[in-house]
Amino acid sequence: MAWPTDATGAQTITTNASFIPELWSDDVIAAYKTNLVMANLVTKINHVGKKGDTIHIPVPGRGSASAKAAGAVVTLVTDTATLKDISINKHFEYSRLIEDMAAVQSIDSFRGFYTNDAGYALATQVDNDLWALVEALQGGTVGGTGAALWEKAVIGGNGSTLYTGNSSNDTALTDAGIRKMIQTLDDANVPQTERVLVIPPVERNTLMGIARFTEQAFTGEMGPGNTIRNGMIGDVYGIQVYVSSNAPSIDSAATRIGALLHKDALAFVEQMSIRSQTQYKQEHLSDLYTADTIYGVGELRDTSGVAFAVPA
Repeated sequence: MAWPTDATGAQTITTNASFIPELWSDDVIAAYKTNLVMANLVTKINHVGKKGDTIHIPVPGRGSASAKAAGAVVTLVTDTATLKDISINKHFEYSRLIEDMAAVQSIDSFRGFYTNDAGYALATQVDNDLWALVEALQGGTVGGTGAALWEKAVIGGNGSTLYTGNSSNDTALTDAGIRKMIQTLDDANVPQTERVLVIPPVERNTLMGIARFTEQAFTGEMGPGNTIRNGMIGDVYGIQVYVSSNAPSIDSAATRIGALLHKDALAFVEQMSIRSQTQYKQEHLSDLYTADTIYGVGELRDTSGVAFAVPA
């Protein structure tokens, strides 16, 4: 039997278009970046392509100015910086096994759904890990239960009364509560710039009833020609406000957590950015698609943020 002179019946980039890794990668990266909220608001350390499982970050203390006396030498300011170690110990993946028959019979948009879902799932995981660290701010206990459940979070109504765990003394955000939390950061000498207020969706409705927010929310950079991205909905007292659906839900879903923080409060170390791979599994007559990422998170400055509790 003579071998055919053409390649009729061969698998080509056209017949396999749905499973070309570059296409999957572009789509999942776009979805991942679109759905990140907290990771875009904290200190991000790019460790992509580098070795090691721990990042040692020096945290210098603040210095003070010295008076210069005529004819005298300058006064040297000394500081022994502390080290914050961040372990790169998180490896999360999203996988789908797509049978040939499903691939052949499905409409082209199914690939878009899976890549968007992969990006959303991985972005949610990163944000959840950062939210878990918000509990540590102001000396809180990560993963606390009972009386230690978000014991350093304040209630939104006044920004100073501590949340008392399962008794749910949470109150909705008020103008006074926001101002008090701002003062908490001011008293700790936290820089005025690069602060953000991250709220659960329920508090967006509350903010819309606060005059200070509605007066400022959609002015300046939020004017015509600009878009609201990654959860940003406006600003209050010069602080950008973001909505995050990943904000923790605690106390049997009766309470939600938000945070006022500076970007130096937490850190996100990315060692391997989103990667997409496909492999044909003949034993299953399917394509195995996997998207994964490797990263670490850690607290940098304990006093550079404050968590608050509000009713769900």
